Amino acid sequence: MRAGFSKLFAFFGAAKRRRRQDGQERFTVSVHPLFLLFGLWFAYKGELLLFLVYTVVAVIHEFGHAAYAARIGCRLTRLRLLPCGAVVAGDIEGIPLSDEIRLALAGPLVNAACAAGFVALWWMFPDTYPYTDTAALASAVLAAVNLLPAYPLDGGRILCCFAVRFRGETFARRLMIGVGIAFSAIFVGLFIASWFFSPNLTILFFALFILFGTFGARDERYLRLFADFRASLARGMPVKQVALSQSCTVRRALSFLERGKFLELSLYDEQGELVCVLSQSEFLAVAERADIRAPLSACLADAQDDEP
Repeated sequence: MRAGFSKLFAFFGAAKRRRRQDGQERFTVSVHPLFLLFGLWFAYKGELLLFLVYTVVAVIHEFGHAAYAARIGCRLTRLRLLPCGAVVAGDIEGIPLSDEIRLALAGPLVNAACAAGFVALWWMFPDTYPYTDTAALASAVLAAVNLLPAYPLDGGRILCCFAVRFRGETFARRLMIGVGIAFSAIFVGLFIASWFFSPNLTILFFALFILFGTFGARDERYLRLFADFRASLARGMPVKQVALSQSCTVRRALSFLERGKFLELSLYDEQGELVCVLSQSEFLAVAERADIRAPLSACLADAQDDEP
């Protein structure tokens, strides 16, 4: 019986892996426990309809991201409802930083377009205002709030992309943690201040949303040095051609790796004669077992000696 169950689990596991490889992974929706608590708070205050409107607007926001992802050949497969918003995630590893910035902007732009559409609707049909004013305000608020430079908000994603481009991944990670903690502290302070006037738990939920997003950002992976980039090649990648002296170190050559671009190295000797051309996969195969301080010529010689 145990062997039968093992075969059954292996069958379904293999089927799931095949669906992922074929790009057929199902779109899933999950709900964070704090989202339910947030909804209960609004229901307790008699504002359940307002909560539902903001939830729908947040989902529309996330599908704006999904639409742009589909346009650049990516597929987002997970929608997670969180307090004060939602997060959609999927396979975007390896896309250029410029595309990732546009992907982040797609959500706020969709919300801004919805808000502008409601305003136009009021101008043409004023009687619709009482039925659409909440949705218009929610769209405008989400468009503006999501541009705050704190993760997991879209403004935070954009800031992170610029930090990666100019200062590297390590600096970007530290920056986003610091910014996230700072914004969480600011909103906690605003929540405490609200108790002197009218307590506003929404501010506290928003502070928790930023805090949990800052430390739970497992879906924002940047290109790893020896990552499998076949999926990116399937979508199409521009080639980055670099000419280097074979006396350059492996570390120097690694600095030319760039997200979303396929590196091609042309190596020359001291007389300027072409020695060889290495694709990114060939270069990484050499670099993986080399001393990064060693010159490329020595690494290539070692690789040739290892060949049967």
